[in-house]
Amino acid sequence: MKILALSGSNANNSFNEALLKFISKQFADKYDFKLATVKGLPMFKEGEDAPESVQALTKEIEDADLVLIGSPEQQHSVTSALSSALEWLSCVTHPFKNKPVVIVSTSPMPQGGSRSQGRLKSVLTAPGFDAQVFNDDEFMLGVAPKQFDENGNLTNKESVEFLGHFFDEVDSWYAQVTK
Repeated sequence: MKILALSGSNANNSFNEALLKFISKQFADKYDFKLATVKGLPMFKEGEDAPESVQALTKEIEDADLVLIGSPEQQHSVTSALSSALEWLSCVTHPFKNKPVVIVSTSPMPQGGSRSQGRLKSVLTAPGFDAQVFNDDEFMLGVAPKQFDENGNLTNKESVEFLGHFFDEVDSWYAQVTK
């Protein structure tokens, strides 16, 4: 399965990007990962054609079997960078139609980005997206600065084990939605 791991952060040293990189490394023998980011995409401008960078991201989404979004939380919602990227992708190019999407998140706060996940799931099922969003167990990693070692590995054994369980559920769900 080809998975596009999309970071919803424009931060330097993003914990969500670190999480996606760890997942990509942890499951490299099971999935074919490609990393992408919303960092550097221009702000959405209504009525304008999608710039080349948005068209390139659209193609990456279309080419993937599944999109895995690392969604940071800002002000109890998704980041402005991710929101702007999603506006381009829902108003201009529409690559998420019927696309299987899974969301993970991490945050310096104990909740682990739970509110961003809820908001993002709502957005991705709206008209203009019509994505197939995974709604079983959720992976939210709180207190992010304490979760990674200097090599970008998760240090909590239980979190790593739960990721294995989480992706087993993703595999079962993916088989159902792509019949």
